[in-house]
Amino acid sequence: MDLTTTYLGLNLKSPLVPSAAAPLSENLDDIKRLEDAGAAAIVLHSIFEEQLEQEQHELHHHLSYGTDSFAEALSYFPEPETFHVGAQTYLEHIQQAKAMTEIPIIASLNGSTLGGWTEFAQQMQEAGADAIELNIYNIPTNPEQSGAEVEAEYVAIAQAVKSAVTIPVAIKLSPFFTNMAYMAKQLDHTGIDGLVLFNRFYQPDIDIDELVVRPNILLSTPQAMRLPMRWIALLFGRINADLAATSGVSHGRDAIKLLMAGAKITQVCSVLLRHGIPYLSTLETEMRHWMEEHEYESVRQMQGSMSQINCPDESAFERVQYMKGIQSYHPDALSMIS
Repeated sequence: MDLTTTYLGLNLKSPLVPSAAAPLSENLDDIKRLEDAGAAAIVLHSIFEEQLEQEQHELHHHLSYGTDSFAEALSYFPEPETFHVGAQTYLEHIQQAKAMTEIPIIASLNGSTLGGWTEFAQQMQEAGADAIELNIYNIPTNPEQSGAEVEAEYVAIAQAVKSAVTIPVAIKLSPFFTNMAYMAKQLDHTGIDGLVLFNRFYQPDIDIDELVVRPNILLSTPQAMRLPMRWIALLFGRINADLAATSGVSHGRDAIKLLMAGAKITQVCSVLLRHGIPYLSTLETEMRHWMEEHEYESVRQMQGSMSQINCPDESAFERVQYMKGIQSYHPDALSMIS
């Protein structure tokens, strides 16, 4: 049974790749456990643009404090630019992860503005990362900023990072664009190597007892995979960039659905947080059993087989399917299920 696939030009032993969740990849022992459980590659936890900028400002403050008091103080320290601030720990983590594993290590950079992306990306490449995943976590709230301006920022970031490094670059997108297909095509024109669909924006909650806004992370469920599955099926064969699916993979069958839609890999996170790292091998076993039962010899054989361009009914992922779904719903079905 051949589970091998390619993603971002990397040869992977399977399509199962742990995504950029801090608890899964912050610890080197856990990274090794992920590899032993069958991870084909690992997307490291993200380093945040704001975190790096804050640490750099703090160091600059401490190094420059009092330098106006005595002329001699100006020569006490080198310029702050010579320090590897904030990123150093992350870069060392990349180096150590590479040294102890035989699978690709993908660095993750989480930011919202153009500034700083290229510098951090270059440092990641120098540290030995096999690829970079750009996690653009930007929630536009300015009512004066148009959708076209928001899209232009994404394209500018992709162009800047692609021109700064030689290793493959993927970009993790949110689904909140006026025309997702157009946005994907624009990013594809930049030469980006992959699109990861989709980023989950964690919504805060309101504590009505303490009257404060609190973070509230909800792990994904299998229902969450419907949105990336639909868009991967629509985009497969229409852009050059590889497509990666993330959100909702809880069983081997879920991964197979996403591969049939056209994904090169399926990223997993929530299911590993629920059941533990060893569950990754369970997902692979379930995939193998299903493929054997349905006489599939390889993952490549199924990739894109149920995408829109390969589906007998080209409207299956469009508006007509929505209408069919509404018309076929019967309240009695719920009582039958329960």
